[in-house]
Amino acid sequence: MIEPWLAQVLPPAVVLVSTLAAIVIFIAGEERQRLRIWVNLVAATLKLILVVWIGLSVLAGNEFLFRFELLPGLELILHADALSILFASLSAVLWLVTTVYAIAYLEHSPNRARFFGFFSLCVSATMGIAMAGNLLTLFIFYELLTLTTWPLVVHNGTPEALAAGRSYLRYTLAGGVVLLTALVWLYGLAGNAVFTPGGFLAPLAAEHATELRIIFAMLIAGFGVKAGLVPLHGWLPKAMVAPAPVSALLHAVAVVKAGAFGIIRTVEDVYGLELVAGLGMRLPLIAVACWTIIIGSLLALREHHLKRRLAYSTVSQVSYIVLGIAVGGLLATSGGMVHLVHQGLMKITLFFCAGIFGLLLGVSKIDQLDGLGRRMPWVSVAFTVAALGMIGLPPIVGFISKWYLASGALAVGMPAVLAVVITSALLNAAYFLPLVGRLWLGPPGSVAAARIEIGRLPRLALVCSALATAFLTVALGLMAAHPLSPLNWVIKIAEGYAP
Repeated sequence: MIEPWLAQVLPPAVVLVSTLAAIVIFIAGEERQRLRIWVNLVAATLKLILVVWIGLSVLAGNEFLFRFELLPGLELILHADALSILFASLSAVLWLVTTVYAIAYLEHSPNRARFFGFFSLCVSATMGIAMAGNLLTLFIFYELLTLTTWPLVVHNGTPEALAAGRSYLRYTLAGGVVLLTALVWLYGLAGNAVFTPGGFLAPLAAEHATELRIIFAMLIAGFGVKAGLVPLHGWLPKAMVAPAPVSALLHAVAVVKAGAFGIIRTVEDVYGLELVAGLGMRLPLIAVACWTIIIGSLLALREHHLKRRLAYSTVSQVSYIVLGIAVGGLLATSGGMVHLVHQGLMKITLFFCAGIFGLLLGVSKIDQLDGLGRRMPWVSVAFTVAALGMIGLPPIVGFISKWYLASGALAVGMPAVLAVVITSALLNAAYFLPLVGRLWLGPPGSVAAARIEIGRLPRLALVCSALATAFLTVALGLMAAHPLSPLNWVIKIAEGYAP
């Protein structure tokens, strides 16, 4: 058993590790590069160790809870449950890999202290979202995530980056206002809004049904901005002017996943799926998810800029998470939740590879990929694996998610959802297979013959980062039946939500 004081200390410690790293980085400044590198790597490693420790302890039946009263009736609560550990584990693993990648990617860039300082603060906010034990805590860290990611989006300082930053703030701050309004309204009805498996609002449904419907729609819209639900997705492709490590962070670890995670908490731990269905909000949520999946894929299909195509793919793929939660049942819920991890691994691999192509060879458009498989075989292998996983080919993790979603749709009698999943997979193939074909079958162009100026060690770090996440996409697919696999972890979570 964990000591009581340790059970209270560890949740805030997970959040504060990267905050302390950010403070040291800001104080050290631009010149002390070696210190900055070590602080980044040590903090990322320590955070991963803490998350694994807490996760194994939660699996053994220990509870981790930290409470701090902000005002009478308003508490900051950090609580490590199984769902928290799922999101925190993804963030901790990918933060470590992205740190290695970013150190190499930005080796000769200016303003690295500013970048890595806000990078660490961003991870602190993400961990706060993961560990949030009530809606107020989730909201606080959710808005802190907006403030800490904006400097990363505008990092390059170009007119395009500044315009993307303004768009990002318009969308996310507007979503924050909607969230705050819903939060105040909900607290007026229900009090502290502590997350409870199956929800805590059912006793209020008879008297406040209309209010609960409006609040639900506002919560979904507020979280849906970061999750990229159509038509709230407009900021996402524009943010692709940011450096590749930022793009990877936005799509795989922090922002879009924070939005999806907020929707999971709303449906499962605030309302409960039975109440959502009883209020008539389940089918509209399914419709929004299906619409986003198809529209995101169609937008990706017509995009010729590599990172923007990947961004529209994210719009589509993240809604698999929302779809699984809205459909419900053990299989679909498991498929949606596990896609939180699986999509993160595949998408970060794709952005890592796109960043490498861009940094080393200046590739930004899809027609510049011709023949790169022969020039950069290992990076191209990693890209190919992740792209095939996005389509849903076994044994890569994307197949696991889509299989469970499709099986879950049939299990609850929703063949239309199955049709959407199949259509999406075909559209995924339509916009990913031409990229793979260009890499391996296209005639080498002038870009493929360009000289690489980056040193051998940074190149090795970049390539190894992409290969590491690509390896995980295959390994976790092959080991899906392992007791500690993400799939089995989310099945335990989904069983806890089953009526």
